[in-house]
Amino acid sequence: MFAKARRSAIAAALLITLALAGCSSPGGSGGTDPGGGDPYGAPSSDSTPSEDSPPAADDAELRVADSPLGEIVVDGEGLTVYMFDSDTQGADASACEGQCLTNWPPVTTDSTEPVVSGVTGEVGTIAAADGSMQITLDGWPLYYFAGDQAAGDVNGQGVNDVWWVLSPAGERIAE
Repeated sequence: MFAKARRSAIAAALLITLALAGCSSPGGSGGTDPGGGDPYGAPSSDSTPSEDSPPAADDAELRVADSPLGEIVVDGEGLTVYMFDSDTQGADASACEGQCLTNWPPVTTDSTEPVVSGVTGEVGTIAAADGSMQITLDGWPLYYFAGDQAAGDVNGQGVNDVWWVLSPAGERIAE
């Protein structure tokens, strides 16, 4: 019983460490891992996102969910979506590339008009780095955070002061 509790505590500490590692653009003001690690928030050189990491969703449906941060936008399965301050609102490309995309996979769709429920901001798409269609909200490309494992998780909120959840209108929610 105590071993199980200890494993749970270790897993929680690792998740917090991953969330704090975050992601920022190279040379940006978002900061990097003070330990000299990867600026894109890779957990460590010997670990990779697990099979349980949030998938890039095909035919993603955006909806609104209650969270400790207020009403936020999530995908159809309740996974939180984020915007990246280094992106340019309304641009036709994402600024998140390479290792950044490993930790912050794009929210994708097969439709040029993603299905939404309760979302009032303008929803659109841009070409993602892999050629798929990345969903945008109010001109911001949307991403998942590899550190979120279940519906309702908001572990990516505020990472390196560049990653944020969005309101239903597509406005950044910063604490």
